[in-house]
Amino acid sequence: MTASAASGHLSHENQIYWLALSLTPGLGPTRIRRLVETFGSVERIFHSSLTELEAANIPAQSAQSLALGRSLELAEEERGKAAAAEATIVTLEDPAYPAQLSEIYDPPIALYVRGNVQALSDPGIAVVGTRHPTPYGTGMSERLSCDLAARGLVIFSGMARGVDTAAHKGAIGAKGKTVAVFGTGVNVMYPRENAKLAAAIIDNGGALVSEFPMGTFAAPQNFPIRNRIISGLSIGVLVVEAGEYSGTRITSRCALEQNREIFAVPGNVVNKLSWTPNTLIKQGAKLVATWEDVWEELPEAVKAKLPSASSASEQPGTASLFAADSLPPHEKKILQVLRADEALQIDAIIERLEPDMSSSEVFAALFELELAGKIRQLPGKNYVKTF
Repeated sequence: MTASAASGHLSHENQIYWLALSLTPGLGPTRIRRLVETFGSVERIFHSSLTELEAANIPAQSAQSLALGRSLELAEEERGKAAAAEATIVTLEDPAYPAQLSEIYDPPIALYVRGNVQALSDPGIAVVGTRHPTPYGTGMSERLSCDLAARGLVIFSGMARGVDTAAHKGAIGAKGKTVAVFGTGVNVMYPRENAKLAAAIIDNGGALVSEFPMGTFAAPQNFPIRNRIISGLSIGVLVVEAGEYSGTRITSRCALEQNREIFAVPGNVVNKLSWTPNTLIKQGAKLVATWEDVWEELPEAVKAKLPSASSASEQPGTASLFAADSLPPHEKKILQVLRADEALQIDAIIERLEPDMSSSEVFAALFELELAGKIRQLPGKNYVKTF
């Protein structure tokens, strides 16, 4: 479904009314829904007098903005800005509005979408975590997202640096769909270095989405607010790495409140970034080492819409915490020395393997493992496992 086709199901008037409500100062999603219930329909609100609106127990500035037509003016301006940015506006009554998201306690009144609107309604998993992951966290986020997207699931995340970026890249690497939920206006790229990634998301049939008006800058308070959308769009939330006081905890709490499944990738117990996923696992979250751990928890109705697990399992290269491949002896020794959560410098590798391997053999094995994607070289000739 194209963005234009999706948005065409709602009348111009109704969309303007809902958009105007979302832009009215002093009104949030919960208060707007109560206001509509009070008046019986969204249209009646805009045909009511200032006295009637004030009697509805809303702030004076809100009543004045609605009664004097300022809210409608803002909505028309906003539609123009959205059109200029090739963004579609989907409001709460629109048939294209994601049903999964509409079920949460405080769904956004209006969504601004660049790309494929249908992607928001397709079944998917949210992948979230710290902005400063270890190489292990980056690798697991990217690989699990790749494996899940390859099986037809949409990957939802927040476009932030770190785990979010790795998740989006993983989905794109599988030529799958991914949806980035912005904490800014959908036409404001944050972080700026992800501009090419945003374009790739759209090109691969995914979408960029925000509840914030066009041009909204990256205010810190906006990002915790948008986290409920990431979890609300998804079937479940997969936590990769996050510290004790992380925004990921907000997403996890939202997921629990929204009755979503919680998944977590276990981490090194002495690493502070393992606190949130390990704690979630202790509290009952599903431990995830491979994509199958997520797949087996999916509802049967969702599985029916996706490729079967049997055919999917035939595809090579799934993520794992364990090395199961048959490798030459020198490469096995390298992997026994390297870790996924801590880089090791080339001199240290040679020193540890000195009794069994020459430096030239170490270099050769590292080269082969890097070509195979089993290790990754970081600046300064530092190496880490990638699985």
